[in-house]
Amino acid sequence: MPDGIVPLGKIVTTHGIAGWLKLNPYNSESPLLSTLSDVVLVRDETRSAVQVQSARPHRRQILLKLCGIDDIESASQWVGSILAVREEALAPPAPGQYYHYQVIGLEVFDTSGARIGTLKEIWSTPASELYVVAGLDKEHLIPAVKEMIAEVDLAAGRMIVDPPAGLLDL
Repeated sequence: MPDGIVPLGKIVTTHGIAGWLKLNPYNSESPLLSTLSDVVLVRDETRSAVQVQSARPHRRQILLKLCGIDDIESASQWVGSILAVREEALAPPAPGQYYHYQVIGLEVFDTSGARIGTLKEIWSTPASELYVVAGLDKEHLIPAVKEMIAEVDLAAGRMIVDPPAGLLDL
C-alpha cells in the first residue's frame, strides 16, 4: 500500500444495477466503516479519492454507494480494488491495541526466540481473527487471541507468540 494509505477491505463484487458495491472488510467489527465519508480506491498503483454516499452492513460485508458511481457498468470497474483511508483519518488506537496494517509484515517469534515467519495477512473468522504467518516451508495460522499473543512490539517490528504444543506442526 502506498505510504499514508490504510487498507480497510477489498471490493469483491457489484450489488444490483444502481452502482452499489460489496466490500469484504478486513475488520468487520470496526465502527469506522459505517462513518466513512472520504475514501481512496486503490488498484495497482492507481489511487482515486471518492466520497461515500451511503454504507450499510450486509451479512459479513458492507454495501457501499460511492458518489458518481450510479450504474453497474461504472461500479464494475472498481471490483478488485482496495478501499482505504488516509492514515490521519484514523483515531489513535488505545494503549495495547493496534490496527491490522501496523502488524502486517512483523517478524513472528515463539517465546523461546525461534523465528516462525512473517505475518503476511489477517483473516477474520466468526471465532477470532487468524494471523497468517509465512514460515520458511509452510504457512502457520495463529489465532489472534490474548492467550497466544505474548507481545507486539511495533517499534522493533516483531511479535512474540505462545502457541500451544502442536499448533505450529499442523
